[in-house]
Amino acid sequence: MTYPPPGGSPDPYQPQQPYGQYEQPSYAQDPYSTPSSGAPSSGQPYPPPAYGQQQQYGQQSYPPPYGGPAVATTNTLAILALVFAFIFAPAAIVLGHMSKKQIRQTGEQGEGLATAGLWLGYIFTGLGVLGCAIYAIALIGLAGSSGEF
Repeated sequence: MTYPPPGGSPDPYQPQQPYGQYEQPSYAQDPYSTPSSGAPSSGQPYPPPAYGQQQQYGQQSYPPPYGGPAVATTNTLAILALVFAFIFAPAAIVLGHMSKKQIRQTGEQGEGLATAGLWLGYIFTGLGVLGCAIYAIALIGLAGSSGEF
């Protein structure tokens, strides 16, 4: 067998062109950055959306920088005041007053929840006291009519 083979194919172990003289492959232009698709022709894909604007599908979103708008939180005690109004009303009164004081100091949200918890706590506590009073009066009435307690 003769070397190189008779087909005239070059020796694969010998470089054909010196380094640095290779042609750069031509890549197809990004279809999303063409002016026909609405993107700027500066080569940038899409500009970032304005703050507060909804992100397009597939785009990465970043958290707001420090000093940006803070996310307002709802006071936990205000939520608990409303919940406890239906479970144990006197606790709702205490939690409602505590949450209203915290909301004034911290500026959190939940003033309406605290107020609703307070009102419902007072109403249900009053109804409970009224129910106990009616029950006690009924027991006293029954005991007086039968002669036994």
